[in-house]
Amino acid sequence: MAPDVLLTDEHSDFRQVVADFAREEVAPHAEQWDVDHHFPTEAVRRMGELGLFGLHAPAEYGGYGDFTSLCIAIEELGRVDQSLGITLEAAVGLGINPIATFGNEEQKSRWLPDLIAGRALAGFGLTEAEAGSDAGATRTRAELVDGEWMINGSKQFITNSGTPITSVVTVTARTGTRENGRAELSTIMIPSGTPGFTVEPAYRKLGWNASDTHPLTFDGVRVPEDHLLGARGRGYAQFLATLDDGRLAIAALALGCIRACRDHALDYAGSRKTFGVPIGSKQGVAFQIADLDVMAHTAHTLVYTAARMKDAGADPAAFKRIAAITKLQTTEMAVSATRIATQIFGGYGFMEEYPVARFYRDAKILEIGEGTSEVQRMLIARGLGLPVE
Repeated sequence: MAPDVLLTDEHSDFRQVVADFAREEVAPHAEQWDVDHHFPTEAVRRMGELGLFGLHAPAEYGGYGDFTSLCIAIEELGRVDQSLGITLEAAVGLGINPIATFGNEEQKSRWLPDLIAGRALAGFGLTEAEAGSDAGATRTRAELVDGEWMINGSKQFITNSGTPITSVVTVTARTGTRENGRAELSTIMIPSGTPGFTVEPAYRKLGWNASDTHPLTFDGVRVPEDHLLGARGRGYAQFLATLDDGRLAIAALALGCIRACRDHALDYAGSRKTFGVPIGSKQGVAFQIADLDVMAHTAHTLVYTAARMKDAGADPAAFKRIAAITKLQTTEMAVSATRIATQIFGGYGFMEEYPVARFYRDAKILEIGEGTSEVQRMLIARGLGLPVE
């Protein structure tokens, strides 16, 4: 294999460690976890022992501060099981990252050690029934009463919010109204088990069946005033910054999906015979696998070019644009890749015993989570100076 000019030797060695873990401890169970809708707590703890949750966390709390390594880990897990890949992505990007970036020293000291070690998980509650891409339409409210935040409202589609090891969920809430009439949004940390904080039954989903996703309700939830994350009224800016990192991490998950489709299709095309010859000898199949290889290489270049920009401290506006470009292109390629791979498998691709069927179901959400494809196109257009709404 040719040297990877975008990654160091240390990154390549780390990739092998994660790939070995995924092959030995995830792959044998992924199908059954999907069938049972089982959240694999023990596998998550093993990921913590490998240091995967600390890859982009501050060194003073046991992390490594390397975003490229996080993308490698998400990619390699996603190549075997997209559910476990999104568990890591959300745990770091949406769970740890806001606390590490915006929290004060007391908040970091309280929450980060267990989160970074994989002993606990955190969620991030942004989306509501009528406030997803339009986060300014948030209806959850938090009122400061006698030194406590009283929170009422609901969230939906919240990953890692109801696992046996979830310790805290950070939520966005209206904490007032600005002079221009727009909502003042803030982020507040709500520990699991707080009275009035209800984790509703898990969703029945099309894919990502082994990941944890719940609606949440808040009925008179009270937490101390010091559970405010960062400055009051900065919630909008905080989650925008959080989503920029998350978009690139989702792109790494999409890359894992594309690689899996290429590899499964290539193996199948070499072993499946029709009319006495492998189907891979037919141009109609071989050319499609060539397209999958182009997708894999394109996605790899996009993801790790952007990851290097992140680690090098790129200008936030430049990174926002490249993150949007990378997420848009890789996730739409991933959906196409699953369609191609399933077609190559023919009728077998429609059977759940073959991984391509699971990847087919898992891929669609990649175009939706952490900002839809339409949102990415809007961000890219704005980056070009177009006043698009």
